[in-house]
Amino acid sequence: MANPTIKDVAKMANVSIATVSLVVHNHRRISQETKDKVLAIIEKLNYHPSPNARGLVRRKSGNIGFVLTDDHFLRTEPFYTHIFMGTEFEAHENEFYILLTTVAAKFKITDPLPRFILERNVDGLIIAGKVPLPFINRLSKATFPIIFVDYSPYDKKYSCVLVDNIKGGELATSHLIEYGHKKIAFIGGDIEHPSIKDRLNGYKNAIEKSGLELDENIIDIKEDYPGRTNGYNAAERLFKKDKAITAVFSCNDAMAVGAIQYMKDNGIRIPEDCSIIGFDDVVSDNAIEPALSTVRVPKMEMGTEAMKLMAHMLKNNTKENKKVLAPVELIIRESTRRICL
Repeated sequence: MANPTIKDVAKMANVSIATVSLVVHNHRRISQETKDKVLAIIEKLNYHPSPNARGLVRRKSGNIGFVLTDDHFLRTEPFYTHIFMGTEFEAHENEFYILLTTVAAKFKITDPLPRFILERNVDGLIIAGKVPLPFINRLSKATFPIIFVDYSPYDKKYSCVLVDNIKGGELATSHLIEYGHKKIAFIGGDIEHPSIKDRLNGYKNAIEKSGLELDENIIDIKEDYPGRTNGYNAAERLFKKDKAITAVFSCNDAMAVGAIQYMKDNGIRIPEDCSIIGFDDVVSDNAIEPALSTVRVPKMEMGTEAMKLMAHMLKNNTKENKKVLAPVELIIRESTRRICL
């Protein structure tokens, strides 16, 4: 065979390209039986790594680390699970392995890094969601590429895959305005999170563009986390303050579910008395009564895009500062309706 490639070796040996790379690199993960088989094929074909193949061989482990905080994993599992799944599927296509771990939401500069980083057992790192700056600062001397998903701590320093949160906030709020609502509240938690802040900005943009007056008194951003219990608490504060509210835009579905529970507990009918719309479109939305209108985020696609960026950087031995903005989609269900005056 003239000029055999790493793909030819993998096909004849009935193994993945990554396995051939690891055999050439004499990685301990590969069994002796597999090594012997692949090396025999390499000798038979007289294979010599090309520049592109050498790019694959440079991989030290074939592993990509996936990190998120423990509270994200426990409290918003549906959202980040789908991002992780997208990463996992794309990693499989590129012959990588994903190693998942969590770090403390209040990570301190003195806390140990995840073991796979300390042991240099990853070739790159994908970080999902907001993580503490001390953790990011501990990675400042890392030689491997780092990609952020749904969070961007420093402009133009790292590649990131983000949601078009401002557009999504505008879509949700404009939907309520088009349904005739004028008294539209906003609830949010962890307002310093760039995604939540941008959703609030989208809400404000839509109010301003419509000619309605922005009422800061019906914006509740006191909670430190956008979870269900905090959504309940925010709704309680809002409706005790202003019973004329006819619609609520929640910064995410979790807080929307909490707000819905508060309204049910207090005889506020949805959507007859008050419409509500969330953000994210997690799987459980369809089980909520009434079905929750929301803004769909392409969660799996975000994970896929992050892994594509990672594979490109590793293949070409480069570090890039690329920003990918994932589009959003308005999903209208039963929790919103036109206001009846």
